[in-house]
Amino acid sequence: MVDNGRIMDERAFVLIVENQEGQGAVIAESLQPTGHVCRVAVSGEEAVESARQRPPDVVITDYRLGGELNGLDLLRAVKQVSPDTEVILITAHGSERLARDALSPESEWRAYDYIIQPVDLEDLREKVGRAARQALTSREKRQLEERVEQAFSFEGILGTSASLAKAIKRVRKLARSKAIVLIVGESGTGKELVAQAVHNNSPRRGKPFKVINCAALSETLLESELFGHVKGSFTGAMGDRKGLLEAADGGTMFLDEIGDMPLRMQAKLLRTVEIGEVLPVGSNEPRFVDVRYVAATHRDLSEAVKEGKFREDLFYRLHAQGAIRLPPLRERREDIPLLVHHFLKRANQDNGTAVEGASPDVIRKLTQYSWPGNVRELRNVIELMVLEAEKSILEMNDLPDPVRGTTEIVPVGIPGLAGLSMADVEKLHIISTLQLTSGNRERAAQVLRIGARTLYRKLKEYGIN
Repeated sequence: MVDNGRIMDERAFVLIVENQEGQGAVIAESLQPTGHVCRVAVSGEEAVESARQRPPDVVITDYRLGGELNGLDLLRAVKQVSPDTEVILITAHGSERLARDALSPESEWRAYDYIIQPVDLEDLREKVGRAARQALTSREKRQLEERVEQAFSFEGILGTSASLAKAIKRVRKLARSKAIVLIVGESGTGKELVAQAVHNNSPRRGKPFKVINCAALSETLLESELFGHVKGSFTGAMGDRKGLLEAADGGTMFLDEIGDMPLRMQAKLLRTVEIGEVLPVGSNEPRFVDVRYVAATHRDLSEAVKEGKFREDLFYRLHAQGAIRLPPLRERREDIPLLVHHFLKRANQDNGTAVEGASPDVIRKLTQYSWPGNVRELRNVIELMVLEAEKSILEMNDLPDPVRGTTEIVPVGIPGLAGLSMADVEKLHIISTLQLTSGNRERAAQVLRIGARTLYRKLKEYGIN
């Protein structure tokens, strides 16, 4: 199927209901080139039983089936079993009114479309393609909403991945203590969010929470901002000024990117950390504060110590309880659909937009992208897409070029592969893809670019349930 000049790969399970078995076979054969998996039922009763066993993405049914159930009866029964299934009615000339009524928004059980006999197979293929896309999008949206309900959310930190859950467990544990906390993670992984969570879940909640980025200021300005200064201590010091450490007295001081702090400043900070002494610039009169320290860095501080760029004594003070390590987004790709849903909803609230979701193709591309800027980059991308979207569903042409053009294929949640056989690698890849699609085997086959029968064979071969 082609959409806006690109090939779509939304293969679907299509249930064809036709009491003339030969006609049903003709329709099934015409859909084979599109890659859809088809099954033919010769009665409404058989079709309902089939839908219970395996919910179809699309049902094509003749309005007149010749049994106890007609096409509208079947529409109602299938929608009750599988609300995401789309139904296309085949009707004879003169019966179009019945079909149009079934398409009405006021209809309790709404059909997707209808086609008039004799069936134009090319027209039918096009309508089945659109219906399949709608069904898959609806199913993925519902499954995503179910996963959002099951996801943990802690102080605005959202996810389901084991790596993030491990980090949050450490946050909860250390927040209740008096220990200095060191947070390590790449830019955009949410280090300040975690620092705020430490403060909010500590006995100091409700007291000041002060933040400084040690990489954003010159050494002189950093010293003045942290420790304060007295009048005349330098050009422009027109009066005494209290520093952030004094302002944080009784609360928490968050030192972001502490790995970029100059060595001289590290020595002065160490004294403050150890005995609570604050010496403003230009003053000989020390002051004393009671501050809880949380620090963060994207650097490997142990390597910085070896290179002489970070004080060993300060490193051990910061690292006494070990670090909270935040995983980069590429290591918790299973959380990306959840985050997309969250950021999309927030972007709608902030901008008064009404984007309902993202297409399966878009979710797949977002999941495959490497995200060097991590969660912050994903948030910015979703906000931009929502602002510029022309439809209610984010489509491929809404993606920024770097994301749309990525060819990176990365399985979700797979550990190091060195030493594994190719069969083991394939098994792990299938399992992680099934996790990504919430167990939807047809969708997993699409992501893996293999036929559904091939996937079922491999599931049986590897003993995957």
